[in-house]
Amino acid sequence: MTGLPQDHAPVGAAARASRGGLVLIPLAALIAVLPLIHNGYSCGHDFDFHLVNWFEAAKQFSHGNLYPHWAYTPAFNAGEPRFVFYPPLSWMLGALLGLLLMHLPGVSEAAGWSAAPILFTWIALTASGLTFHRLARPFVSANAAVLAATLYLANPYMLFTAYERTAYGELLAAAWIPLLFHAMLRDRVTIPRVALPLALLWLTNAPAAVMGSYTLAVLAAMRVVAGYRRSASGSAPELATGAGIYSLQLALRAMGGTALGLGLAAFYVVPAAYERHFVQIAMATITGMRIDQNFLFEHTGTSSDALDHDKVLHTASLIAVVLLIATVAALAATLLRRKARPSATAFPTLPLAILTAGIAFLLTPLSLPLWNHAPQASFLQFPWRLLAILAPILALATAHALDRLPLKLAATACAAVLLAIGFTHPAYDVFRQPCDPEDTAPARLALFHSNAGTDPTDEYTPATADNDALTSSAPPYWLASSATGAPPATTQPGPAPMHLSVAATQAEELILNLRNYPAWLVTVNGVPAEHPAERQDGLVAIAIPAGSSTIDLRYVRTRDQTLGDAISGLALVLFVWTLRDRPELRSAA
Repeated sequence: MTGLPQDHAPVGAAARASRGGLVLIPLAALIAVLPLIHNGYSCGHDFDFHLVNWFEAAKQFSHGNLYPHWAYTPAFNAGEPRFVFYPPLSWMLGALLGLLLMHLPGVSEAAGWSAAPILFTWIALTASGLTFHRLARPFVSANAAVLAATLYLANPYMLFTAYERTAYGELLAAAWIPLLFHAMLRDRVTIPRVALPLALLWLTNAPAAVMGSYTLAVLAAMRVVAGYRRSASGSAPELATGAGIYSLQLALRAMGGTALGLGLAAFYVVPAAYERHFVQIAMATITGMRIDQNFLFEHTGTSSDALDHDKVLHTASLIAVVLLIATVAALAATLLRRKARPSATAFPTLPLAILTAGIAFLLTPLSLPLWNHAPQASFLQFPWRLLAILAPILALATAHALDRLPLKLAATACAAVLLAIGFTHPAYDVFRQPCDPEDTAPARLALFHSNAGTDPTDEYTPATADNDALTSSAPPYWLASSATGAPPATTQPGPAPMHLSVAATQAEELILNLRNYPAWLVTVNGVPAEHPAERQDGLVAIAIPAGSSTIDLRYVRTRDQTLGDAISGLALVLFVWTLRDRPELRSAA
C-alpha cells in the first residue's frame, strides 16, 4: 500500500481548474440519461418493485410517517414489512423525488412519477462520478480524474444496472463504493473515513454492503501486512512506533471504523437482522437466485423462466469478461509506468491486482466452497454483482494510465463527452427494457390508487403465511363463524382500516385483510387481542364477542427497533466526537 501523492494536490489556479472540471461529471451523467429523457424510462427487472416502494413511502411521508416499516399495498393489501428489510436510502430518495416533481407547477402526478426514475438515475450516476473523482484525485491529475470518473459512471455494468435491471438501490450504492476505497487506499486510515461509506452502503443496498464489508476487510488486511513489512524493513522510517504497533493501529482503526459504521446504520441493521426470523427471508435464494446457478455462462434449464434467467446471466457474463480484460490491461499499464518512472508517486497496483484476481476467481464455480462458508455471502445471489467492486478498480487504474497524457481542460471536456456518448449509445440499445402497458408509471400509479393491491414479495412474507392461499380481491375485513372463513365474493378489495366498529349478533371471528406480524398491536374495546388464530394465508383473525366492538390497529415500535435507534444515536455522537478538532477529516468524511 502506498502513501498519498502530494504532486496532484490542487493549489490556486489548479484548484479552480479542478473545480471547473467537476462540471463535466454531471454533464456526463446527463448524457447517460438523455435516451431516457427522450424515449422514457426503462421498465427493467426491478422497476415495479421500486416504484411501489416509492409510492408507499411517499404516501406515508404525506401522513407524517417519515420512516415507515410496513408497506400496505403488497400481498393484495394484506401488506408486508418490506421497509424493515430493504435499506431506506433508495426508497426515501425515490419517494422524495416523486413528491417534489408532482408538486411542481404544471406537472401532473403521473408525469412527476414518470420523471422520478430518470432523475433518480441521473443523481445516482452524478454522485458516483463525484465520489470516484474524490478517490482518484490524490493519485492523478484533475483532468485524468474527470475522465476516469466518466468511465466509472458510464461503464457497461453501471448502465446494465440502470437500464436493464433498474436496480435503483444498487445503482445508488455505486456512489459509496469509491469512498470505501478512498478510506483504505489513502495514506492515513481513520475511523470516520471508514465508518461513513460503510454505513451508507448498509443503508442503501444489502448485497452492496456485504461486498463492501468484505472488500474493506481484504484491503485492511493488506494494509496491515504492508505496513508491518515497510516498518520492519526500515523502508518507512517515519513509522517510529515500530512494526507491530503501526500494524496494530491500522487494524484497530479499520475495526473501529467498521464497528462505528455498523452502529450508524444500526437503526436499520438491528431490526433487519433480528426480525428476519419473522419472515421467509430464505426465499431470496430460491432456484435461479442461488450462487451456484449464477457463475459466468451457467445454464439453468430449458423452461421459459430458466431461459430468461440465462439470457440475463449471459449478458452479465459478457460484461464481466470485458471489464476483467480491461482491468488487467489497465493494471499492466500502471506497472509499465512504474518501470518507466521509478521515481513517480507509488500507486496501489498490487492490492488492486489482488482484488481483481479475487473477483475473477469468485465468478467461477471453483469458488463455490468459499461462497458456501462465507457469512452472508449467499444473499449476494449473483456473483457478477462483484463487478460493482471491479468497476472502480478499472477506472482508477485507467486514470493512472491516462495521467501520463498532457491533458488540457478543453480536450478533457471533449474526451469526457465522447466517452459518455460512446458507452451510452450501445448500452441503451442493448439494455433498455420496453414497458408493457400495465407496467408504466401511470398504470402502476392508477393501480396503487385503486385499492386493488399488488403482488407479495416472497422473502418478506411472514413465516406462517402462504402466498398461494391469498385472495387477490379480499375486502378490508369480514366476519366468519371460524378463523378459516373465506372472504365474501361480492365486496370491494382494500386494506384493513386502522380503526373500525363492528356489531355481531353472536361471538364470531373477525378476519382483517392484514398480514399477522409481531409489530401489529390489535385491541378489541381497548384490550389487546389474544394471539390471533393462524390462517393459511397469514391474515389476522381475532375473536370478538356478541354486540358492538371497537377494534384498533397500531404498528408499534418493537424492542429491536428501539435498540437499533439507541445504538445509532450513540454512534452518531461518537462519529462527531472523532471529527473534533480535525477539519480535514470533517471535509473528507
